[in-house]
Amino acid sequence: MPTEVIMPQIGETVVSGTIVKWLKEIGDQVAVDESLVEIATDKANVEIPSPAAGVLQKKLAEEGEEVKVGGLLAIISAPGEKVAEVPGTATVEKRPEAASKTAEPQAPSKVVGAQFIAPKEERKPEKKAPSLEGEKAKERETEEERIEEAEAARPVESEEGIVSAAERRLTKSSPLVRRMAKEHGVNLADVTGSGLDGRVTKEDILDYVARRQKGIEVAPKPVGAQFIAPKEERKPEKKETAPKRPADQALEDLEEVIPLEGMRKAIAEHMARSKRTSPHVTTVAEADMSEVSALREKNKEAFRQKYGVSLTFLPFIIAASVQALKEFPYLNSSLVDDRIILKRYYHVGVSVQTERGLMTPVIRNADRLGVEDLAKAVDSLARRAREGRLSLNEIQGGTFSITNPGSYGAILSTPIINQPQAAILGAEKIEKRAVVVDDAIAIRPMMYLCLSYDHRIVDGATSIQFLQRVRALLEAGKFEIDVCL
Repeated sequence: MPTEVIMPQIGETVVSGTIVKWLKEIGDQVAVDESLVEIATDKANVEIPSPAAGVLQKKLAEEGEEVKVGGLLAIISAPGEKVAEVPGTATVEKRPEAASKTAEPQAPSKVVGAQFIAPKEERKPEKKAPSLEGEKAKERETEEERIEEAEAARPVESEEGIVSAAERRLTKSSPLVRRMAKEHGVNLADVTGSGLDGRVTKEDILDYVARRQKGIEVAPKPVGAQFIAPKEERKPEKKETAPKRPADQALEDLEEVIPLEGMRKAIAEHMARSKRTSPHVTTVAEADMSEVSALREKNKEAFRQKYGVSLTFLPFIIAASVQALKEFPYLNSSLVDDRIILKRYYHVGVSVQTERGLMTPVIRNADRLGVEDLAKAVDSLARRAREGRLSLNEIQGGTFSITNPGSYGAILSTPIINQPQAAILGAEKIEKRAVVVDDAIAIRPMMYLCLSYDHRIVDGATSIQFLQRVRALLEAGKFEIDVCL
């Protein structure tokens, strides 16, 4: 029987995801655990695997559409199950026990995104398919109208990027709009869409037909790669004899509007939710990185030759943080309702900047890894995060996070907690500064450690003690590194 593909929980605080790209088309064969669709969240872009083998029967969400956790993404038909060809979708043929010749046919539920809305009893088919006969014709007619109505009811959106007018109109219009265009002899490439990124709506078709009947000019006017719909009340554009100087242009002509969508929207919602949820406090300590710098400089070439990755400062910071977390467990906890859950496992999230936004892949059981394994894990996760190849397991379950704004030159920051964790540590830029050592001025490589924590769980004294412990471990520099070839 058909298998539902459900939007999974991608991280503890993720409540929805946006369809980036369907990796399979309707009618394609899929295997168990084969990638089916790419989803974007504030954590990462991940590929959702198929829960069953068979045929992709239906897509219940379009590219660019947001789906809540637990919402339906698609339907997979079982191997051998027949699939009827219906424009824009596919349906499994009714089983004998489910079909009744004498029973009055019921209209199927209307799909809107990944939710189902019960049909109204008084709804009647708008038209009959003249090329189909009998019960099969009725079923297909009802199914076609259901899909068309669902497309019309869905908010008009578009994928990111700019495509040609013809391609945008032909690929981004709903079946209802395409049918109306065909009935009225309208070329969609000639219609200016009022939807996002020029998508043609039902109202655009009706307006186009009405204007054409009145003999009003209906050709779209190109502006860059977008189209502006002609309006009857629009005043004639002023003729320009010379290019406008910046001072002569209206302010809106100098503005670029970028929709807040996809991963950027998910990150924005997560950051705002974190600030609303946790009373943030940030404490700063200064660490002398002389010992770590000397240790790294001594071993970095041999380390690269043996392990094939760079020896950065981050593995040392992770190792010191994990040791301090064992001594101050409230920094490695979560608040759930009225319970504080102390976690005796150490899954450290490491922030990685990618083209799609900031991701935080997780190094699982970081307490069991030495500097060598931590360096390899950081390199692997960062590389695959930038390539969009992280698995669900690699972005879930973090207990503590470390961000490294110092790699971009920041010297002080107040990072936002990655919910539902209790704290996040910011490692800032290491730079040489004049400091007092044994009553003498010395030049040392110094780094600020910025700890943001949830004040509902962690007291100020505890946070300071934790931060001073991390500082002491880094300044001692007692880390073992195996570089023997």
